[in-house]
Amino acid sequence: MQTRFILLMLALVPVVLSKKFKDEEKPEWAKKDIRDYSEADLERLLDQWDEDEDPLEPDELPEHLRPQPKLDFSNLDSKNPEDLLKVSKKGRTLMTFVSVTGNPTREQGEEITKLWQTSLWNNHIQAERYMVDDNRAIFLFKDGAQAWEAKDFLVEQERCKGVTIENKEYPGVHVKDEL
Repeated sequence: MQTRFILLMLALVPVVLSKKFKDEEKPEWAKKDIRDYSEADLERLLDQWDEDEDPLEPDELPEHLRPQPKLDFSNLDSKNPEDLLKVSKKGRTLMTFVSVTGNPTREQGEEITKLWQTSLWNNHIQAERYMVDDNRAIFLFKDGAQAWEAKDFLVEQERCKGVTIENKEYPGVHVKDEL
């Protein structure tokens, strides 16, 4: 009997203690119909909603709000700008353009780039692939430092015409054979 009474009290306490505004106590913007809210009203509502939230962990923040990783320039070769780019893109999203030689159809281009993507994944380099033309694809790397490792692999492929990273073109090794 006593446990039932305690359970009943525990169930009623949140109901009694929850605060409900009366119409006259609400702020003016809160009395409006939700369809009539302005951008400022919605912003205030969001701020009120987020008031008691814990801040997000740095790895859960959107990429543009994450703190920049500390760059270690001590082990970098100052004569190699690619190393500097590779270190500066660590942990950042980076897009590269990859071109296929010849004049492939859309299906052939997709098949070739899909094979390259699978090979990269098998080497623990995670890249998303998006076809932008019959012979051209975008490889999106969540960790930009991996793009240079992928570039080294891709330019060695027989059907790779070239790879573009940060507006720098890296021609495929086998392209010279076609000229």
